[in-house]
Amino acid sequence: MFKKNLSALFAGLLFGIGLILSGMTNPAKVIGFLDIFGDWDPSLMFVMIGAIGVSFFAFRKASGLSLSLIKEQMQLPTARQIDLPLIIGAVLFGIGWGLVGLCPGPAIASIATGGFEVLLFVIAMLIGMAIYRLLKR
Repeated sequence: MFKKNLSALFAGLLFGIGLILSGMTNPAKVIGFLDIFGDWDPSLMFVMIGAIGVSFFAFRKASGLSLSLIKEQMQLPTARQIDLPLIIGAVLFGIGWGLVGLCPGPAIASIATGGFEVLLFVIAMLIGMAIYRLLKR
């Protein structure tokens, strides 16, 4: 259990540092990236391309393993179906991301430095997740 929690902490810190260094925690930069018909800032495209490249090789490597490096059961997504709940969730995610310039990872990484608005976003996000879990039952 200690290895699992330490591994999760390390991965979370690494992810958070990556989000901060790439500018994903800056809502103005994200909104600039999403504003393709206005003052478009394409710099985050390189972040996404890099993330897709790293993920591609990581998932290919992981799909051939039954255990992780810390000897935990490998758990990869198995769902391949594109259904209405997925589409609705993706649309809501995109609308929220475009409205405030934050998505869950950058919001959590910004809690300490983002001020009251970021904290409010994270609280609203957690309430939304809890409501979804209640409705999913």
